[in-house]
Amino acid sequence: MQPKYKRVLLKLSGEALAGDQKFGLNEKVISMVVDQLVKVHEMGVEIALVIGGGNFWRGRQGTNMDRATADQMGMLATVINSLAMMDAIEQRGVPTRVQTALNMISVAEPYVLRKALHHFEKGRIVIMACGTGNPYCSTDTAAAQRACEIRADVLLMAKNVDGIYDSDPALNPDAKKYEKLTFSDVVNKGLKAMDATAATMCMENDIPVLAFALGEKDSILRAVCGEKLGTLISNE
Repeated sequence: MQPKYKRVLLKLSGEALAGDQKFGLNEKVISMVVDQLVKVHEMGVEIALVIGGGNFWRGRQGTNMDRATADQMGMLATVINSLAMMDAIEQRGVPTRVQTALNMISVAEPYVLRKALHHFEKGRIVIMACGTGNPYCSTDTAAAQRACEIRADVLLMAKNVDGIYDSDPALNPDAKKYEKLTFSDVVNKGLKAMDATAATMCMENDIPVLAFALGEKDSILRAVCGEKLGTLISNE
């Protein structure tokens, strides 16, 4: 297998890392992800990761908590996931750095674009935590922003479903899966594959997005190598 892309940003949901247990970290899922990341890294592909925090904290979780406070708690949850992923990758011998949009220098580096690019040059994987560092912004938006900043060739969005559908396939057995979409389609049709801010950012910077199922065999590896899977979102 040969990689199609030189530099990728992979967005993982926190829920995906929890696996069937729905909360916390599932070692089998993490091991499966890391196995693929190591193979991609060995191909010479530069890898950035953005990980959500929904396996520990999601939104206000039904409370009347202040939105900004709840979002800040979510940012901290992404750090837990990022440190866990860093440890798992480094146990496989691949140097990894966690950078955070919120300042917490005792556990990770501050996010600095030029430093992230330097890590790529040194053959390191970079995990970008804390979203954008601002409330009212999803980790989808953070992934899109970081992908634009590092000039990634593609934004890979690993999800719990095998692509984007016209309705929820868990509720509608007749839901139609899209193989290709434009960013305008995502925004105009109100599809929930990624938020409108993230879609607009990728559209304006011409960064394609591939949404696919994390649980499919070797899905990350296959996505990096350009195999047809999931749903491709682009300007074309």
